[in-house]
Amino acid sequence: MFPHFGATSDTLSKASTMVFRIGTDAHLYDDPEDVNIAPLLDSRFDSEKCEALKRLLALIAQGFDVSNFFPQVVKNVASQSLEVKKLVYLYLLHYAEKRPNEALLSINCFQKDLGDPNPLVRAWALRTMAGIRLHVIASLVLVAVGKCARDPSVYVRKCAANALPKLHDLHLEEHTSAIEEIIGILLNDHSPGVVGAAASAFASVCPDNFSLIGRNYRKLCHILPDVEEWGQIILIGILLHYVIARHGLVKESIMFSLHGKEKSHSEKDDSDGNFALDDSGDISMVNVSELANVVSRSYIEGLDEYITRSSYSNRVSSDVNGTQFTSGKSNDDVKILLQCTSPLLWSHNSAVVLAAAGIHWIMAPREDVKRIVKPLLFVLRSSNASKYVVLCNIQVFSKAMPNLFVPHYEDFFVCSSDSYQVKALKLEILSSIVTESSITSIFKEFQDYIRDPDRRFAADTVAAIGLCARRLPKMANTCGERLLALTRKEFLSSDGGSANEDASVLIQAIMSIKSIIKQDPASHETVIIQLVHRLDSIKVPAARAMVIWMVGEYSSLGEIIPKMVATVFKYLAWCFTREALETKLQILNTSIKVLSCAKGEDLWTFKRLSSYLIELAECDLNYDVRDRARFFKKIFSHNFGSQGLEEETNSLPQMKDLSHVLAECFFRKQTKAAASEPINDRFYLPGSLSQIVLHAAPGYEPLPKPCSLPGDELIHFSNSNKGTTALGEELTYSNSSGTDDPDTSGSLDEESASNYDSQQSVTGSSDSGGNDDSASEGNFNIDPLIQISDVGNASNNQNGASQSDSTDLGDLMSKRVLESWLDEQPGSSNPSTSVQSQVRRSSARISIGNIGRQVKAKSHTLLDPANGNGLKVDYSFSSEISTISPLLVCLEVFFQNCSSESMLDITLVGDESNKAFDSADQALAMAESDVPTLVPMEKITSLEPGQIRNRILQVRFHHHLLPLKLTLSCNGKKLPVKLWPDIGYFIKPLPMDMETSIDKESRLPGMFEYTRSCTFTDHIGELSKDKSESLLVKDKFLVICESLALKMLSNANVVLVSVDMPVAADLDDASGLRLRFSSEILSTSITCLITITVEGKCSEPLNVSVKVNCEETVFGLNLLNRIVNFLAEPSSNHL
Repeated sequence: MFPHFGATSDTLSKASTMVFRIGTDAHLYDDPEDVNIAPLLDSRFDSEKCEALKRLLALIAQGFDVSNFFPQVVKNVASQSLEVKKLVYLYLLHYAEKRPNEALLSINCFQKDLGDPNPLVRAWALRTMAGIRLHVIASLVLVAVGKCARDPSVYVRKCAANALPKLHDLHLEEHTSAIEEIIGILLNDHSPGVVGAAASAFASVCPDNFSLIGRNYRKLCHILPDVEEWGQIILIGILLHYVIARHGLVKESIMFSLHGKEKSHSEKDDSDGNFALDDSGDISMVNVSELANVVSRSYIEGLDEYITRSSYSNRVSSDVNGTQFTSGKSNDDVKILLQCTSPLLWSHNSAVVLAAAGIHWIMAPREDVKRIVKPLLFVLRSSNASKYVVLCNIQVFSKAMPNLFVPHYEDFFVCSSDSYQVKALKLEILSSIVTESSITSIFKEFQDYIRDPDRRFAADTVAAIGLCARRLPKMANTCGERLLALTRKEFLSSDGGSANEDASVLIQAIMSIKSIIKQDPASHETVIIQLVHRLDSIKVPAARAMVIWMVGEYSSLGEIIPKMVATVFKYLAWCFTREALETKLQILNTSIKVLSCAKGEDLWTFKRLSSYLIELAECDLNYDVRDRARFFKKIFSHNFGSQGLEEETNSLPQMKDLSHVLAECFFRKQTKAAASEPINDRFYLPGSLSQIVLHAAPGYEPLPKPCSLPGDELIHFSNSNKGTTALGEELTYSNSSGTDDPDTSGSLDEESASNYDSQQSVTGSSDSGGNDDSASEGNFNIDPLIQISDVGNASNNQNGASQSDSTDLGDLMSKRVLESWLDEQPGSSNPSTSVQSQVRRSSARISIGNIGRQVKAKSHTLLDPANGNGLKVDYSFSSEISTISPLLVCLEVFFQNCSSESMLDITLVGDESNKAFDSADQALAMAESDVPTLVPMEKITSLEPGQIRNRILQVRFHHHLLPLKLTLSCNGKKLPVKLWPDIGYFIKPLPMDMETSIDKESRLPGMFEYTRSCTFTDHIGELSKDKSESLLVKDKFLVICESLALKMLSNANVVLVSVDMPVAADLDDASGLRLRFSSEILSTSITCLITITVEGKCSEPLNVSVKVNCEETVFGLNLLNRIVNFLAEPSSNHL
């Protein structure tokens, strides 16, 4: 309407952008291909050199390869300008591994700079030497680090500490002792900044060498409050592990009482503390005590111990004894640690607060644990970003020791701005700390929550009401009445058309009522009667099934319910055919329950009703219902006979007793089993990432075994402040301040490397010596795509990942993985001895068999018959590697005569601009030039009508995106054609094991990592085809793996390393499925790793995330785009 205003706003926007760019280096990104870089690098002026170096770094940031300037940049390493020197160091760090020979030329300059009077220059030189990461100079770098560890400048010593993890990553086993000696020197430093960096190096290099901590323990405790915040977190964890390994747990702490040692003594002490766990409180002590035992035990035991743990009572005598505890009142090390971490409870960093709270939670006396409450609540109120993390830790604290947070229950009321995850945690905490005095206020809040538009949150609130009733048995009647009133409202709202939204609330309400009734069925008879009366109004199948379950479970309760059962079953038989699947199954189960305990006159009525229901179920459309009916009819055939009551009494007693025993085993043990169900939850240390994600994150270490560190190991370190390194020189620390450090209080630009090895287990498959050639008819011995191996024993099979023979898929399944899927304890074949806890595995590592015969390369058209006078030419890229030069790409070209006449002298030659060569030797001679190379193909002298001939063509494309111009000669005519490249075949397979792949991927983060997502649908056709055509239905996960692997191997020259397959209760959820491929670029031999992660349901289109790790940025991005395109493209087999 007013175009001038639009133009004016656009102009103002551009003008404001130009203003903000003034005084910055943004102009360096405008002209990335500036040809003036080389002359500027050779300039005599430092300002021009800085301009050239900044342009190079800008090109690197944009993904361009500027390694050809490496010799010119190395010359400037000796410049006296600090700015030039710093930019040169940044460039060298990026290209040192690619150009190691040239990088070694600058080592002398680095060593010279280590003696520079400026501490910044010394620190930069050390950082650059350590960042090059070449094994050739590792010894020189270690000497330099040892020298800088004694430097008078704090900043240089801090850089020395940060360089130690980088040296350790090179796996220099012969220098391990020297590195640990240097860490010990730096831990004895007087500067808090150096100590924080040294603590990080200790955690990465030698986290179990507590002798380095023992000689500096008290000094580290006193300096802890002055260390930088992130260093404090690491140092707190180190000191906690040392104290427990050296002195054990504290007798006065929660951990001691939770371990159940000296029970009478603990109960006596509990009466003295304000926040003790006693039987006089409002909270049920039985479940809290059992959960507290699990929490304390989980802090100390590792993953293997958790899996093999059977019960707490069997582990107290073996793992915990009186000698593994110390007194916090007399132990000076414990008192100093608690005293020095107390100020950190009020730190500005919420992570530091959690770490300090974890120390006091584990080591402080019971009466002092309450000091962690207010700091945690303060962080909860002041920081929205860390609210979820804090609540996850408070949730564990409140479950193990509920009375801690009882006075502060109002702090956990839900706010309107809270996310769903935060709301769910607050509800769980409120249900854990509820008491008789606070139940009224909490219920008022719950009533508002139930009216929340988010019905999932409303359903969680209803579940929380049920938990409150279980924790406070005295309030069970009140909770049941309110839940019953809520179900009445849900019935009315479902009639108004919102049944789908409120179904979850109704289901959860009846589930909560069901759990309340289980506690004391006799006192809730009227509740059951009211639910049965409203059964006709309940339309949600899951809710109806639960009410029907109550009818069968409590059919003999009281006086009214037994009289109602016959009428209820007549109603259920009348509406059986209209019920949903789960309701039908529950009706059948309940009929058997009632029939098994029926007596007297009702027996004949229940027999007729049960027989009628069985006959209806046998004709049902659903096979689950039919199978259930046939099963019951076969097992309980005696109850469905046509004899009268007199004949019943004279029947065989064995059959009668058998039916009653079976019914008792099937149905009458559920209530008692649920009450004694053990707690197998897994808890992790407070403040750790594992506690948030609920599984052992990479790098997580539990607490060491109490008193596992003998005192003799620390005697010879007690009074030593100096040591001799493996390099042969004495390392002593000078306490003189020396040169002032310009960046003492500043943060380092480069963080110390962390040992982030995620599940370093190598896939492997057992060799099988089955008969591959003697497959008889009816035997399904085919080459499987996927071979399942045991994750736990993967390290024993490191070299067998890709060399397994063809066997039956059933024989390839690892016994331990199969047992974990079935929730059985691995190795316990005898059911009578399987008393250990059942643990679900989250994933299974699998290896890949030989699938080369199933891979079909994609065909492309070079010339169609209409344009070629009847000659059709197709080509496909081959996975073979050229024997002439690794730079050449192999193609297979197919010539077909579609005409009725013979064709003569058919050949493919390069276009004149491509300068094709006459021999393979000339092609090899020019392989390193920028001109594309075409190796001449063998001429086809004659091609008869309908005949097909193939030839192998070897070419070197000018670019992986630009076509190659060729000339096709046939019958003396020349036809111009274009050969389009496929970047998927500019790489070649690079076989490697799982451990190597993860290690290489961890070395290519940040700008060397590229990710895109797409939708994959090829598996849907395979799944539907298996259902309709095959009697043997394939596993859905295996079908998805096969489809993805074949799609990748058919379109790119890669090798499949391994597959991580999810193992979950939901067999239709493929989320977490991950395939790894490896390759290297033909021209540069640079490693290129591809990772495909799957999310979604098996029967629906999958969301596939593709990640490429490659140092060649442009090539990696183009390869990523190519992979995403052909994965998203539907397969021709399913169109």
